[in-house]
Amino acid sequence: MSETDNRIALWRQLQATAGVLVAIRRGTSGTAALEEVPAELRPGVQALSYQVLRALGRAEALRRLLAQRKPAEAVDALLCTALALAWDEAQAPYESHTLVNQAVEAAKRSPKLRAQAGFVNGCLRRFLRERAALVARTAADPVACWNHPAWWIGRLQRDYPQDWQAILAANNQQAPMTLRINRRRTSVEDYLLRLREAGLDAWRNGADGVTLTRPMPVQSIPGFAEGLVSVQDAAAQLAAPLLLQGLDTPPGLRVLDACAAPGGKTAHLLEWADCEVTALEIDPLRAERIGQTLARLGLHAQVRVADAGQSDTWWDGRPFDAILLDAPCSASGIVRRHPDVRWLRRETDIGQLATIQARLLATLWPLLKAGGRLLYCTCSVFKAEGEQQIQTFLAHNTEARLLPSPGHLLPNFTLGNGDVPDNQNRDHDGFYYALLEKSAP
Repeated sequence: MSETDNRIALWRQLQATAGVLVAIRRGTSGTAALEEVPAELRPGVQALSYQVLRALGRAEALRRLLAQRKPAEAVDALLCTALALAWDEAQAPYESHTLVNQAVEAAKRSPKLRAQAGFVNGCLRRFLRERAALVARTAADPVACWNHPAWWIGRLQRDYPQDWQAILAANNQQAPMTLRINRRRTSVEDYLLRLREAGLDAWRNGADGVTLTRPMPVQSIPGFAEGLVSVQDAAAQLAAPLLLQGLDTPPGLRVLDACAAPGGKTAHLLEWADCEVTALEIDPLRAERIGQTLARLGLHAQVRVADAGQSDTWWDGRPFDAILLDAPCSASGIVRRHPDVRWLRRETDIGQLATIQARLLATLWPLLKAGGRLLYCTCSVFKAEGEQQIQTFLAHNTEARLLPSPGHLLPNFTLGNGDVPDNQNRDHDGFYYALLEKSAP
């Protein structure tokens, strides 16, 4: 917690954190829920909320032992918030008795919770008395141990019989802050020097990436406002070079970024080559973010608000040399950054998303010229959204050839084959990449 957060009463932060949990349980994204938190509380509440979400399975298991009947949602959210923060003394942001006292204070000061303050106090005091025994009773519960829904754990066990535990453990860690240098304006070496001169530690992470030892507010990053760097995970930074490397890139190369918001991959394509990029985004507000991203970096693309799956509404009939399809997905690979995703997703979502992905592939493939390339990617580790999706596509499109591709990248895993500069661990999110080439008819 920052000095500012420490000056704000903890009970206020716990109240707001419990409110964020209520919103997420109702289906609101964590980002949207945090935007409703008063600005002065937001940094502390975000930190607490992320920790709660990473321990929510354990907290819910403990709450079931403490209360025979599930309390009303606001009471339950406050109880689970306190339990998630206090159950493991080694990871607790505050001393356990302080957390309990302040959670009870939060109940007393809330009109909705005041009548249940005694109940909250009783549950949490019992937890403090019986902590070791209660935690031991939850040890056999996979959801409590791994803090992911049971269906999510089961899918990973089937997809990755050898690695599922490592994936879940990585998901519960804080993601690093990785930057992408704008190679039109600087180099990794020069930018690392600038960081060192500013007293900041960082290391190279891939061709254009720099990972900060400690995260910092975006607007405080040296060179960010000048367009020297963007925030982008190391796995996401593979898209532009994968699509463009080995492809003849004369000026005027026509490239489609089919699902482009917030514009990170669009910008990276333009940083790599002098190409004509059409960036599509179905959401008008998210499309505005693409324009803002490009303006900050001094780049230009044709940004259109359109559904990539309805090409008759936006395509001019001229085939593309290259297509980037960063398809809508479960976001199962980026739960380190967005720990709410695991609790928002439902098992039925995966099949629905796979159907959307298949529709987009089928729609965009005919728009690619012979000899052109399509890069399909998702920020998912589920094979239904990656390997299985592409295997099905290849089986039905004989003119498509799978070029050497990373396939599934697992979160926090080092990329293999000795390709990590200076033997450093390339810490990255979970992702899937398949590069397809279209043969002549």
